[in-house]
Amino acid sequence: MGELSTWCSKWLGSPPARTLFERAHLSTVMGLRLADGREVVVKARPFEHRLAGCLEVQRRMYQAGFPCPEPLAGPEPVDGQGPLRGQVFTAEALVPDGTVLPPRPDAPELFAAALARLMRAAPSVADVPSLAPAPPWNGWDHDDPRPWPWPDDMDVDLNDRPGPGRLDETARRVRTRLRRAALPEVVGHGDFESQNIRWNGDKLHVVHDWDSAVARPEAALAGLAAAVFPAGGPEDRPATVAETERFLAGYAWARRRHWTREEYEVAWAAGLWVLAFNAKKASVAQLNGSAAARLAEEAPERLRRADA
Repeated sequence: MGELSTWCSKWLGSPPARTLFERAHLSTVMGLRLADGREVVVKARPFEHRLAGCLEVQRRMYQAGFPCPEPLAGPEPVDGQGPLRGQVFTAEALVPDGTVLPPRPDAPELFAAALARLMRAAPSVADVPSLAPAPPWNGWDHDDPRPWPWPDDMDVDLNDRPGPGRLDETARRVRTRLRRAALPEVVGHGDFESQNIRWNGDKLHVVHDWDSAVARPEAALAGLAAAVFPAGGPEDRPATVAETERFLAGYAWARRRHWTREEYEVAWAAGLWVLAFNAKKASVAQLNGSAAARLAEEAPERLRRADA
């Protein structure tokens, strides 16, 4: 707590007076009430060069009026020799209230419209520091010639664990399709799951997790979101093929555009990549064999739509 207090005093002008919550996964996330009464969220994680770009994306999104937390400080290292040494902190304003979206028939269209709104507010790639490398769940351009990148939250080489089934072959085919795409990159959110989004009824309240800002083709960003938007919500599952199709149609309508054939295929390929990556990790961790089984049923249709 001493390192945290010192950091908050230095970069926020006030030490923490109370811990409101604390969670840990890829980052340690702490909700704090400062001594001056402000409520903030401080995130600690290992240094990555891309964090500066992520924070700048979040800052510009907030300045554009998009509903995201206001960045307040960071990324700045932690001073001292304690357990947080080597970590960097960022701070943002706490955004209270809002709920995850409950199951409802129009969920694909609501999430699609929210992503379209985000993309309209996003800065250009040239206006922010580099967002490379992308996180592995949308990192099909990693350097290893084998299909799988190193996972974000497991100390294991996924390429050393064959299967299950044709999952590795699916990843190879999808990666090949995505790497031959010739579409310009734009800035967007690479983890547009229900768990990162809060609503007031059907009104978008706030989007969290800006460490997942990435530069990818717009079709790929839409496809990623279309495949996983229910994850972390009340149903906590990937989208079905039908829901993915509705999301992509809803997104195109919200953006007042039509998908080209190339964009449509890239969208489906990107969605299949994240589904395959998640299923591979779950299989290796022996957490959820049903993910790979379900994907095996859907993969032929998703591969057909991706032309992979």
